[in-house]
Amino acid sequence: MDRIPILKLGGALIVTIQVDMHDRLAVTLEEDLTAMIARTGARGVLIEISALEIVDSFIGRMLDNIAAVSRVLDADTVVVGMRPAVAITLVELGLTLAGIKTALNVERGMAMIQERLAEDGVDGRGSARGRYED
Repeated sequence: MDRIPILKLGGALIVTIQVDMHDRLAVTLEEDLTAMIARTGARGVLIEISALEIVDSFIGRMLDNIAAVSRVLDADTVVVGMRPAVAITLVELGLTLAGIKTALNVERGMAMIQERLAEDGVDGRGSARGRYED
């Protein structure tokens, strides 16, 4: 089965979608990402979608679901690299993607996540600052 890799960088998870998303792959990504947020305690999720040329209503809803689940698990979701045609399609489909932050590129998206980590007192490695760990 195909899987989209999820990388951990400090207190954030990074997903780069480099293939056309089909429904089963989107569901698998949602499941994998949810499990990894819970396992790592990540506070931010960056999803890079510049390779997606089109997004249908199912994929749009899956992005929305990922953001909702991430929020419940105390992680912010930032989607970066959205093509203008994808943004137009999402608006035409009436998908507002509530709870998803967007940025033009990975650098800006990571800056947004780093701001959240700093507010939460989490250092660049994803550990709480000043907290003693065994």
